Amino acid sequence: MREIFTGLPWWVKWVAVPVIALVVFGGLIASVVGFVIGLLFKVLVFVALAGGLIYVVRKFTSSSSSRSDW
Repeated sequence: MREIFTGLPWWVKWVAVPVIALVVFGGLIASVVGFVIGLLFKVLVFVALAGGLIYVVRKFTSSSSSRSDW
């Protein structure tokens, strides 16, 4: 791989090649990043809903057991 870039100016290696890669694979990169962000958001919503459900269930079961003690 180094033989290919030997003798080329620095801007070809560090500017032109990455820009070409972004143009060619930009849609793929954007879709992967969007998928990962969407997945993380869904995981966060799931954790929040499950935690809320557990909190509500424990709150009602502890209050109903304390009422039966009376």
